[in-house]
Amino acid sequence: MSVQVGQTAPDFTLFNTEKKEVTLSALRGKNVVLVFFPLAFTSVCTAELCALRDNISQYVALNATVLGISVDSLFTLDKFKSEQNINFDLLSDFNKNVSETYGTIYEQFAFGMKGVSKRSAFVVDKEGIIRYAEVLEDAGKIPDFDAIQHTLNQLA
Repeated sequence: MSVQVGQTAPDFTLFNTEKKEVTLSALRGKNVVLVFFPLAFTSVCTAELCALRDNISQYVALNATVLGISVDSLFTLDKFKSEQNINFDLLSDFNKNVSETYGTIYEQFAFGMKGVSKRSAFVVDKEGIIRYAEVLEDAGKIPDFDAIQHTLNQLA
């Protein structure tokens, strides 16, 4: 089951593409947008993360930090981030712990793959409370970025 709106966001520490640890609770005082995505280099994931990249100034203006999370290795994410000029942290949940904790993991995915992050988005407020949660079963769909920004506007 996914975490729910109103709950405290489960804390985690993951490595970013610069091989530095990023801890959710260390970002208290800022709103955080967590975007889980299945796999780097796929068409829908690329479109989704590039849309975030192209609109990052809107998130920054709302005192929000965007974090992309997938089960890809940090080396794969580094290459993807570089090739797509992604301007926010991508975090490797290679061991799938965070995806499982947030209830956003496919037991079975395409081509026999198991344990791939579901496309989903969460807004965590400055106090660490989940204010928006969207977990998509269909990996071909993208989270509702308008609803995410609306939530951030309400928190501003």
